[in-house]
Amino acid sequence: MHVSLPIAGTSINIFILLGMGGGVGFLSGLFGVGGGFLMTPLLIFVGIPAPVAVATGANQIVASSVSGVLAHWRRGNVDFPMGLILLAGGVVGSSFGVWLFSLLQQLGQIDLVIKLSYVVFLGIIGGLMFVESVGALLRRGRAGPPRRRQHNRLQGLPFKMRFRKSRLYISALLPLAVGFVVGVLAAIMGVGGGFVMVPAMIYLIGMPTSVMVGTSLFQIIFVTANTTFLQATMNHTVDIVLAVILLIGGVIGAQFGARVGAKLNGEQLRVLLALMVIAVCVKLGYELVIPPADLYSIHGG
Repeated sequence: MHVSLPIAGTSINIFILLGMGGGVGFLSGLFGVGGGFLMTPLLIFVGIPAPVAVATGANQIVASSVSGVLAHWRRGNVDFPMGLILLAGGVVGSSFGVWLFSLLQQLGQIDLVIKLSYVVFLGIIGGLMFVESVGALLRRGRAGPPRRRQHNRLQGLPFKMRFRKSRLYISALLPLAVGFVVGVLAAIMGVGGGFVMVPAMIYLIGMPTSVMVGTSLFQIIFVTANTTFLQATMNHTVDIVLAVILLIGGVIGAQFGARVGAKLNGEQLRVLLALMVIAVCVKLGYELVIPPADLYSIHGG
């Protein structure tokens, strides 16, 4: 059963789209990521133009993130003060990112920039997360006292605030900056930024994994909503038919992901997320370097 997608200019089997939405929603609830790092490449792989995949993928993230936040909020795993500061930076960053997206689209370089951004960011972050997470799992099996968290220089910044849910007393500038970077990525790459947000919240900010997941999803909701609105009004790249289908699958999948995630420990979750990030990076990198089937093509006017 195929459905026509007006903005994307193509048609695709509706069950494929529902399955993609459900799978990404499951990952959203499981890992505390919006799932855009997977959804956008998947849409590109099935033939959706990259600009439409970015803008519409951001819309789907809103739905799956709302569903995931509700599940974690019921368990008391959302630090709202931290989320609001991350959100403030994210709104500014996403607004700037949509402007940059429009500029790159006018220059005709947006497709290449999107794919290269995925390969670079996913490769670096996935690799670092995998090495650190495997090391943490190995240390758990050894005898001896646990390693103490080392405080980096960033935690000495001014404007400190106390975040009771996360048991932290750090500078508000740190989550503000993280939110800004994630907002830019949300606009350029069609992601909630969870693949950057999650390691940043753990390793830079120092949040506990249990609270980090729900807080990350809370921030993702509003940043991606802002991105979707701006993409639709400025660049006209949001396909509402595609968005609704992905939304239905995403809401259902996120509930199941949150239940499974509650049964796994933090190290296991980070290893699984790292492997997923690396797999997507390898696939996109392969698509960039292999020669096309047709070296020359003729486009009719």
